[in-house]
Amino acid sequence: MDIDQALAAIGNPQRRQILIWLKDRANFPPALPEHADAPGVCVGYIQDKAGLSQSTISTYMKTLKDAGLVRADRHGQWTFYQREEAAIAALMQALAEDLQ
Repeated sequence: MDIDQALAAIGNPQRRQILIWLKDRANFPPALPEHADAPGVCVGYIQDKAGLSQSTISTYMKTLKDAGLVRADRHGQWTFYQREEAAIAALMQALAEDLQ
């Protein structure tokens, strides 16, 4: 993991808030029946909750994905995102080691 890239990704308060929301699926509406087996949260739900444009959310999610903090899974035309817990834990550990 590139620590600088991850820090840049979470340096934006809205991207950090998205990561916080993604900790608990209950922060979003229930998945549609046809997506009940899809892991994560549909990008449309993230967009609705954040109140941001589709292009902004797409850019934010790409930044988080490129930093390794979320994973994207395609289901038909929909993209679902979930946190990469191991990567987030590794980032926290690396920061602790570097700064202590």
